[in-house]
Amino acid sequence: MNEFVVRLADERGRVQEQTHMAATAEELRSRFTQAGYYVYSVKEKGLLGGTGPKKVKLETFLIFNQQFLTLIRAGLPILGSLELLARRQKNLNFRAQLEDVAARVKTGESISQAFEAQGGFPVVYTTTLLAGERSGNLEEVLQRFLDFQRVSLTFRKKLKASLIYPALLIVMVIGLFIFLITFVVPRFAQLYEQLGTHLPALTTFLLDLGRRAQQYGIYAALVVALVGYLLWRWMKTEAGAMVVDRIRIGLPVFGPVWLKYQVGLFSRTLSTLLTGGLPLVPSLETAAKSIDSRQVGSAVFRSVETVREGKGLSASLQQTKVFPELAIEMIEVGESTGALPQMLNSVAEFFEEDVQTNLTAAMSLIEPMILIIMGVVVVTILIALYLPIFSLSAGGVSQ
Repeated sequence: MNEFVVRLADERGRVQEQTHMAATAEELRSRFTQAGYYVYSVKEKGLLGGTGPKKVKLETFLIFNQQFLTLIRAGLPILGSLELLARRQKNLNFRAQLEDVAARVKTGESISQAFEAQGGFPVVYTTTLLAGERSGNLEEVLQRFLDFQRVSLTFRKKLKASLIYPALLIVMVIGLFIFLITFVVPRFAQLYEQLGTHLPALTTFLLDLGRRAQQYGIYAALVVALVGYLLWRWMKTEAGAMVVDRIRIGLPVFGPVWLKYQVGLFSRTLSTLLTGGLPLVPSLETAAKSIDSRQVGSAVFRSVETVREGKGLSASLQQTKVFPELAIEMIEVGESTGALPQMLNSVAEFFEEDVQTNLTAAMSLIEPMILIIMGVVVVTILIALYLPIFSLSAGGVSQ
């Protein structure tokens, strides 16, 4: 899908310029012509210096869906609701996407196809819309999606809040170390050069470090920035993301927490799709695409093949040797009792609570460790800087 800038006029002769997603310019021109617009020009936005479609913030997207659901329940048609919300949308990028969705629906496309064509919306959302269209109960399916996203958003905010203070402490430690090495240490170096006194080995090492930091600090920062950028680009590739995910899951403290978080996200997503009336195999494929972890996502995709062969979900997930044993046992109970969606919700709630508890316990240990490291660094630097002064004072007293 590409992003195009369309200049067109409506039936009243009003000329406007809009941004829409489409496979080709011809397809976009044909779509608006069939909808009754006069199209002046269609230009690819990338050729005008623009970028690809941007993802809409989750909060903005949830507000739109809540308003959309309210309008549908009030009896407004889907097309009219989309056009109304598009006009009221302040986010220009999101407004352009909604206008494109409305134009596609006007030409006869289903709402799920119209949103899927934009390329920036969650797979779970478009699949949920598709399930609502097939079952004829779009309102109920949208309400389930909103409930699912609210719970997920609340959980993510709790996780981010737990990580803010440790991240702030780490930044303070790094900033303090850079300030001492690049500003304070060189001042002491000038002082000791004027005194011409013998310096201890620790002080000499620290002064040399400060001198090199002043001379080569900018170059070192540029190299670090370049390496960080290249690493970030590599992490965006499939191979890089898989390696990073393996390392992340293998970490001693945070690895199990990350795995449980991904299992909880998978369980809640799958439960939402199954409750919406979607079959198990398409639900599994959609849930796998919505997971951040490449390793867990690959495990789910592998389980799809065995599910297609007739095996149960719990047995299929157990063969991947990625999912925790407790999750598999709970899913097996849900299958045997015929209440798989409800049990998947229970799995999600259990693992989300476990993640929150483990993360809080880990943070309570990491925060004092960071403070101790900060204290050791500062005290070591201060001792190294003032040690020659203490030696001179001791020499003066002995004389």
